[in-house]
Amino acid sequence: MNTEYISTIKNNIKEIQHSLPAEVLLVAAAKTRSPDEVTAAINAGIKIIGYNYVQEAEQMYQIIGKKVQWHMIGHLQRNKVKKAIRLFDMIETIDSVEIAEEVNKQCASIDKIMPVLIEINSGKESNKTGVLPENADELIIYISNLTNLRIQGLMTMGPRFGNPEDARPYFKATKAIFDRINKAKIPYVEMRYLSMGMSNSYQIAIEEGSNIVRIGSALFGERNTQSEVRYV
Repeated sequence: MNTEYISTIKNNIKEIQHSLPAEVLLVAAAKTRSPDEVTAAINAGIKIIGYNYVQEAEQMYQIIGKKVQWHMIGHLQRNKVKKAIRLFDMIETIDSVEIAEEVNKQCASIDKIMPVLIEINSGKESNKTGVLPENADELIIYISNLTNLRIQGLMTMGPRFGNPEDARPYFKATKAIFDRINKAKIPYVEMRYLSMGMSNSYQIAIEEGSNIVRIGSALFGERNTQSEVRYV
């Protein structure tokens, strides 16, 4: 990887970090990125790496190791849970009883308490994962009783728009759920993190209460989808 590109990554990260309020965590969404790109990001100050696929995270973990925290930011399949709970420091995408129970079971087997966020399908899109807003309370109450999980907040993708302002209502809706759950004082549930916003929408998300942003292309540049490996 040429030094000019490394410098670009470094400058992008520095610029975004300076623009973020102190309480907002930056997750580098590293899907399809090379080890050199991820290493450059870490050297530039990235502390949290996010992956959509367990297999891809596993490959990178073998190179990077414990230098950073690892967040699962994509849909977690049940057959990948056993590996996921060994790799990740947080799973941001818990969206069903079935996945929660499997994560709890596998975490219990290695005596691990897993911090999790509940993924909200704020746009109620049939092709997207996440629990529907009207079902969030019931799911959270159920998961709060699983002894090896700790709910620490919510996450949403929201519909993707060319104009990031169009995402604002979905961020508002997720923040309303966050506030409602927080006021409910459910035992073993801490509304600490609200993960919303990506490269084109993170500024709007922060205005609406996000304190975790998941940014990829604004750090690394646009992904080369032609050479993208498909994980299942």
